[in-house]
Amino acid sequence: MSDAAAPTPQTPDAEMLLGFWYPALRSPQVSGRKLHKAMLLGVPLVVGRTDQGQVFALRDTCPHRSMPLSDGQFDGAQVECCYHGWRFEATTGQCREIPSLVGHEKLKVERIHASSFPCEEADGYVWVYLPDPATRNSSPPPVPRLPVFSQRYRITHLAADLPSNVDHGIIGLMDPAHGPFVHQSWWWRSRRSIQVKEKTFEPIPNGFRIQAHSPSPNSAPYKLLKAHGQPTTTIEFVLPNMRFEQIRAGDKWFSSRATVTPIERNLCRIDVVAAWNIFPWFPFTVSLLRFFGRMFIEQDRLTMEKQAVGLRHSPTLMLVDDADRPAKWYFQLKAAHLEARRTGRPMEHPLKGPVTLRWRS
Repeated sequence: MSDAAAPTPQTPDAEMLLGFWYPALRSPQVSGRKLHKAMLLGVPLVVGRTDQGQVFALRDTCPHRSMPLSDGQFDGAQVECCYHGWRFEATTGQCREIPSLVGHEKLKVERIHASSFPCEEADGYVWVYLPDPATRNSSPPPVPRLPVFSQRYRITHLAADLPSNVDHGIIGLMDPAHGPFVHQSWWWRSRRSIQVKEKTFEPIPNGFRIQAHSPSPNSAPYKLLKAHGQPTTTIEFVLPNMRFEQIRAGDKWFSSRATVTPIERNLCRIDVVAAWNIFPWFPFTVSLLRFFGRMFIEQDRLTMEKQAVGLRHSPTLMLVDDADRPAKWYFQLKAAHLEARRTGRPMEHPLKGPVTLRWRS
């Protein structure tokens, strides 16, 4: 057995990556003057919307005595701590008032800040950027957006909690071999449909892509698209946590993005947003897609729940080529990113060019 084919022990470090945007809440959840709690990468946040419609995110901790700001009041512009009435500008965190001061103190109120984070909306989510201390003065990159290919389309969102650390959630997201075992169904695929797959992967910034290819013939729904032309699929993974998939057939398309967001060390949330212009005439399209999407996500969630039992004592993983090569690339990408942040040098991508993998699924 060659080194390339030999099983490789791998233990994920589950380090959560700073310096990226993460979806904190769905946009419709953040309305009026209500303050919302959120947790990202173990950082407690309070999220809200000003009277002008701008979303904001502050660390859910008053800098005075660590009272959660989410327990306070919000007047549409400033957040007031419920403990001593300190008031903070919602979008900047700048302190505007300390009621206990009488005027003789030397304290400069305007120099006090509650920690604030860049916060924007896209694709129906409130995204929060958690800066890396090593690059704290750098401007955030653009907020991730779902690719769409026409002006008119439908869109839907799904989510579920995963009882796992971020590494296990992500390598489950990109695992190409579990489908016939976890997602068995008469309308999708079964063990009898297992066959050899061959796909070519190529490097992209902060990730890798499966080159455009014909969808698997053992997936029944894809057959319906042939009426519009030969369907092709492109799949990408991008750090820190995003899997994109686009299916094109003539002028019809389906686009999805799945993110696995670390909430705490051993809890993640998977968020899936999908948009499409396929079969716009078909009744209940959104309801049907949500039904089947929930089924898929629930199957994955139950699988992760079972796996968590086996992971309680931090065993070493045994990753094998070629089916587990994307998981290996993820660990290598993550390590390369952390090393580049540590040294200030450009990231060394683990893929030097196109690589063709073969596996059965």
